[in-house]
Amino acid sequence: MQKVKPLKRFGQNYLHDKNIIKKIVREINPLPDDTILEIGPGRGALTELIYGKTENFIAVEIDTRVIEDLGSKFPGLQLIQRDFLKIDISTIIDLNKKKLRIIGNIPYNLTSSIIFKTIRTAELIEDAILMVQSEVAKRMTAKKGSKDYGILTVLLNYFTDTQVCFKVSPNAFYPKPKVTSAVVHLRFKELSIIKEKREMFISIVKACFGNRRKTLKNSLSNSIFKELNFSNSGIDLSLRAEQLDVKDFLVLTEFTLNQTG
Repeated sequence: MQKVKPLKRFGQNYLHDKNIIKKIVREINPLPDDTILEIGPGRGALTELIYGKTENFIAVEIDTRVIEDLGSKFPGLQLIQRDFLKIDISTIIDLNKKKLRIIGNIPYNLTSSIIFKTIRTAELIEDAILMVQSEVAKRMTAKKGSKDYGILTVLLNYFTDTQVCFKVSPNAFYPKPKVTSAVVHLRFKELSIIKEKREMFISIVKACFGNRRKTLKNSLSNSIFKELNFSNSGIDLSLRAEQLDVKDFLVLTEFTLNQTG
């Protein structure tokens, strides 16, 4: 593939360490009947080792400069030249087949947005293996009450089983990022949750963490739920969001749905 200079506006840091790439592929363990979607294949370093291992391989790439080369190098690859965040996942997979597996060395500035998108389509996704900043990986798996415990932690704790697989040095990329990275594996749980409840749960979690240093009472009164009285919700409103676990946020969600339904 021709030399393509990574673009800062796309958050591109090309992974070139072959040992790390092989470790990621071992974690993915692609099977012939898997449907795999790669976010941002770039020059195809990871794509190359997945290609041929499954017949259902989709790649979503926003950078027009690499599309032609990817198409030439991987003729069976289903290439979509678009922003992943703007794609309706349900329109690009066969809903009668196995759930989607997502992989990617994603732009770090879009990590939260990409994870929120997977959560909102959780019923279509089996798992996601993603390269993220090491600090973000810590937040994904933080313990209740810690400074890293936040929105991502709670949402991932409810919707997935999250594993930090291994850390990756800046030396594995070109250009070298200023941070250490980590590969995380999100395995989506089988949940019976309607869309309305899922969206309310996400909104409640965001609202509770909206003013992190304040009590739940203050945070909720400064949120989109300011018109609701949560005093009878069954949750101690003098607590802060980081003192709650998933079941507490679910209680608040059910209470809110009952009040607004």
